Amino acid sequence: MEEFVTVAIFYYPHEIVILKHLLDDAQLHYYFENEMMTTIAPMYTQALGGIKLKVHPNDIETVKEILDQLNDETNLKIV
Repeated sequence: MEEFVTVAIFYYPHEIVILKHLLDDAQLHYYFENEMMTTIAPMYTQALGGIKLKVHPNDIETVKEILDQLNDETNLKIV
């Protein structure tokens, strides 16, 4: 997992729920650093630097496209 790179940072666990499904559907290799800790102690999110989406370097472009689609105003927005 050392070769995985951070492509996005989120500060609330609910922000990554839909994203997880989209990444799974695309069959990408990923993990969310600090996800469990922020679920247990939500006040530590800022101190930990947020929930970091880590992906394999080969999947960066695909993940960026998925993130762009989520941020597009015509799609479902994550609040």
